[in-house]
Amino acid sequence: MTATSAFYYGTGRRKTSVARVRLMTGEGQVVVNGRSLEEHFGNAVNLADIIMPFRVTGTEGRYNAMVKVEGGGYQGQAGAIRHGIARAILQSDPDGSRAQLRQAGFLTRDPRMKERKKYGLKRARKAPQYTKR
Repeated sequence: MTATSAFYYGTGRRKTSVARVRLMTGEGQVVVNGRSLEEHFGNAVNLADIIMPFRVTGTEGRYNAMVKVEGGGYQGQAGAIRHGIARAILQSDPDGSRAQLRQAGFLTRDPRMKERKKYGLKRARKAPQYTKR
């Protein structure tokens, strides 16, 4: 690590959420939009899932993560943060952690999005009730 690359960056996406993650050496704190993980999410999501990339690669407690996340709801934001952390870890150790992160599925962007509403229908697929006469 050179003096200029004190940070490792990763951008994570999920549904309509985008998370910009910045890793720096530290004791394992994760700050989301200026608040701790517990303050930001409460108990709406499983916080252990968000920091799972650290566990999988054995880097738990080695990096602090500063996260800016916007868009979407709690689940989408949590998935985006996990994706961003995995990408940032990959940037810090490209050879050693790629296989572990790939095996756990953290490097693949989840492509599922909300389907758009179609005209003539009430929602994306719900049609008005059919009447014969």
